[in-house]
Amino acid sequence: MPPAEATGGEAGAAHDAYAQPTPRLLYVHDDLTEEVATGFGPASAAAALTRSLFELLGRDRERVVILTLEDQLERVIAQGGHAPFDLALGIAAAGERVALALHARTGWFPRVRRLGLTREEDGRGGYRLVSTVPAPLPDQLQGIAECRTLAVVDDTIFSGLTMRSVLEVLSPDLLSRTHAFCLRGVADSIAAVAKLCPLTAGVVAPGRILEDVSFINASGLVRRVSIRPQGRPPLAFFERPEWIRAWFPGRDEEVVATCRRLNALLEPIA
Repeated sequence: MPPAEATGGEAGAAHDAYAQPTPRLLYVHDDLTEEVATGFGPASAAAALTRSLFELLGRDRERVVILTLEDQLERVIAQGGHAPFDLALGIAAAGERVALALHARTGWFPRVRRLGLTREEDGRGGYRLVSTVPAPLPDQLQGIAECRTLAVVDDTIFSGLTMRSVLEVLSPDLLSRTHAFCLRGVADSIAAVAKLCPLTAGVVAPGRILEDVSFINASGLVRRVSIRPQGRPPLAFFERPEWIRAWFPGRDEEVVATCRRLNALLEPIA
């Protein structure tokens, strides 16, 4: 992976197509604090940098909202119980983690299967859904037709591309026995998915995608997991400093520097 400064080579029409506005409300899911404390220790340099990062992110309290896993789980659970589902499909590692966390508190998902899916930039400002495993999506769904009840679980419904793509592959009969779950999402996207099957969401944010509301995972700021350019290795958000500038104006350089230091600890170069 080239150093962060080298990502300026993406400049041009393809890169500009993914420009980010400054959203009126930015939700940052904290999936980093516990991971770092567990992996490195609460008194470690990595944990101290993580605390510094969240202090920077949260300075604009009117516009930046830090979300915790526990609060979002409680919001989902408060909307009513469910009998155990025959099978829960967790979309990627994040969806699988959500399903397991909900099951630990509710017993809803005794069987969880991870789907290997992610969004990849198409180079023209859009995204395509790609498999992260050798099997395409239809093959990953083999053997589920006889499920009496099916859950599909993701962490975030932003544009709705991923969740809709999974649900639209299901047969009408199976879809009628399916319930979708997510921890957070954009209201219009959630409403569109809910036309396909019942859906329970924790945090639902109204407004236009990107301009009014946006969601990011804190892990994506420092780990190379969230940005997948076509034909190139994944990037961390800090490797697109113009995105950080849009999300955290006035403190973007501090955020990038802190993310870079934390990345060096979490993903050291061999």
